[in-house]
Amino acid sequence: MALTKEQSASLVSKFGANENDTGNTKVQIALFTARIEQLSAHIQSFPKDKSAKRSLAKVIGQRKKLLKYLQSTNLEAYRALIKELGLRK
Repeated sequence: MALTKEQSASLVSKFGANENDTGNTKVQIALFTARIEQLSAHIQSFPKDKSAKRSLAKVIGQRKKLLKYLQSTNLEAYRALIKELGLRK
């Protein structure tokens, strides 16, 4: 149910400055997005799983806070990340 090491390492190398740049805001948002996609698929399969729904709401809130921070600090990076992850329609 959690991200594998390979999946998280590929996201870190894609969105971070290097492979050890896990604290970067863009990397954290990308990791949260991957986790949200996994939880959404799980909830579609198991709609009565209340703890998964709570976890999904929690992760969405964390990502929302980071997106707001990135938007206020670096608007160009925010727009590029949104476009690359396909978050806004």
